[in-house]
Amino acid sequence: MDSTILTEIIAYTLPSLITGVVAYSLFNAHFKDQQNTRRWLLQKDNQAASLPLRLQAYERMTLFMERINPSQLLVRITPLSDDKNDYRNFVIAQIEQEFEHNLTQQIYISDECWSIIVTAKNATIQIVRLAAKNEKVTDANSLRETILSDLLEKPSPSSAALAFIKNEVGQLW
Repeated sequence: MDSTILTEIIAYTLPSLITGVVAYSLFNAHFKDQQNTRRWLLQKDNQAASLPLRLQAYERMTLFMERINPSQLLVRITPLSDDKNDYRNFVIAQIEQEFEHNLTQQIYISDECWSIIVTAKNATIQIVRLAAKNEKVTDANSLRETILSDLLEKPSPSSAALAFIKNEVGQLW
């Protein structure tokens, strides 16, 4: 009697256990699929909302690169005195001020792009410093002329950064 009861219990519980395991795995797969779909939809919505912010950040960094381009910068910033060191410090301060004004834009652009922008800024500052160290430069106006004549021979650091920014914006589409 015990063996018949045991076989009956196994006969009834085994199919129900198999059905339960199959149902659990199907529901689990369905819920995971639903969760992935919701995650994808949220990511799509977030990307659509953040695209204008990213484009605005690239626009601002483009404007920054144009503003610190020595050919633009030196025309915009006139010397306050004839002292080349005062002018050098004033130009560098203007570059740093422009950079600090756009510092928060790094949130919206790639790390590689930000690194190139910082490198372009530092290279521009280095151009100004090296020109000021030149013994032929005696006053602020000759400093301006020296920097501008050096730029005729080679491209400015801003132009390389601008090319990278344009390329990266092209990849957003």
